[in-house]
Amino acid sequence: MAYYTKLGLLPQKRHVQFRRPDGVLYSEELFGTEGFTGPTSTMYHIHPPTQVAGWKHLYTTKQEYLEQNVMRMRHVMTGGQKSPPKGDAVTGRVVLFGNSDCEMAVCNPAEQMQYHFKNAQGDECIFIHFGTGVCHTMMGTLKFGPKDYIIIPKGVIYKLTWDKRDASKLGANEPGIENTPFGRFLLIETANGSHIGPPRRYVAKETSQFLEHAPYCERDLRLPETPLTFDEKGDFPVRIKARDMVHEYIYHYHPLDVVGWDGCYYPYIFNIDDFSPITGKLHMPPPIHQTFEAHNFVICSFCPRMLDYHPQSIKVPYNHSNLDSDEVLYYVEGNFGSRKGIEVGSLTAHPQGIPHGPHPGTVEASLTATHTAELAVMCDTFRPLFPTKAAIDLDDSKYPASWQGEHFPGLASGKVHLNGATVPAASAAAFPKEVHPVNIIKADINSTVIPAPGINGSGEANSATNGSAKPGTSTANVWAP
Repeated sequence: MAYYTKLGLLPQKRHVQFRRPDGVLYSEELFGTEGFTGPTSTMYHIHPPTQVAGWKHLYTTKQEYLEQNVMRMRHVMTGGQKSPPKGDAVTGRVVLFGNSDCEMAVCNPAEQMQYHFKNAQGDECIFIHFGTGVCHTMMGTLKFGPKDYIIIPKGVIYKLTWDKRDASKLGANEPGIENTPFGRFLLIETANGSHIGPPRRYVAKETSQFLEHAPYCERDLRLPETPLTFDEKGDFPVRIKARDMVHEYIYHYHPLDVVGWDGCYYPYIFNIDDFSPITGKLHMPPPIHQTFEAHNFVICSFCPRMLDYHPQSIKVPYNHSNLDSDEVLYYVEGNFGSRKGIEVGSLTAHPQGIPHGPHPGTVEASLTATHTAELAVMCDTFRPLFPTKAAIDLDDSKYPASWQGEHFPGLASGKVHLNGATVPAASAAAFPKEVHPVNIIKADINSTVIPAPGINGSGEANSATNGSAKPGTSTANVWAP
């Protein structure tokens, strides 16, 4: 993480004697990364953390990716009844996409965890969609709820304990208790050993402080709290993920026995509602939504925000080809202005090299909008993402064809003219009543097209230019080729 913090009991100096009330030394542990040249924390255990027994292999986590030679856009429908409750918050994870850098999974747990878990293979970013509870970690307690990102660094022992959902308190768009007994979450996990943190461009190199232009800062982060220490004897199973397998070993004392720690390596929570979107006069590119990054992938938050305020701005994303990235969006809530037929809890995947953009009709429909209420989480990767069998089983095969059809119905209706020539009307009913005819005429060689004098995109007189358009500019919403 970006800055230093501490919790619990600590000696005055590192690596000095620090004794329990009974006179026995606490066991110091340096918990660090990159060969101890990266972020670290120093913890003090009641018992030596090396005293474990009963190693055994439980199951593999290695994923089989299918259709690796198929490159098409996908809509994976994981919402509602399509993802029934399964397992616990670890065994119930269903991996949908992945590569050598990251894995993306969804989870709808059917039961509570009866053990503690450590991911020794990578960092975890858990986005809580529905449900509340407590994440008990070796570094303290984190209470979580809807729209929380829980960042759990590699090696942290933790246990998710869910609250029982109350049927009388469910929101209008929340799934029922019979289908979602505890909650649902999206998991983005590093598969290359890298670490998830804030974008480097938002953090000062000299001080590790969030900079003024960052869309969130230290005040928005929720850090571990007490209760911190559990001093209990017994046999406590801890499952560890490493080498694409889950192993189990036994502690003869409670694994969360840390009395104090300090440093820059720890779990924390950031709620997506605390993200402050960066907006602009014209449409801003996806990197302004970036919230976290790791090696070869980024995580973005598309939040409710004011839309572009140029009088001729187009409010939905322009068509784009991100030639170096695959893009997966997880839809949380709201009306997604550039997409049709997307369910809450669904994921869409757009591979690098294929242009994508607004669905037919959404460009014109967005022009008068001033705000958007959409909420989505995006993962962009710099290597191709491949689907698992679970993703293919939930795939909406009609999604790639959803861009077919007339994007600008006025052209087909004959009510829009190109260079003075009327396009034959395919269907007058296809033309929206609120869109007015626009005559496009040829400009000189130094400007491609200009609108007919006195007409702007709404068909009204253009008062800004006193009824005339300047060469080389356009105030119309339809362009000639």
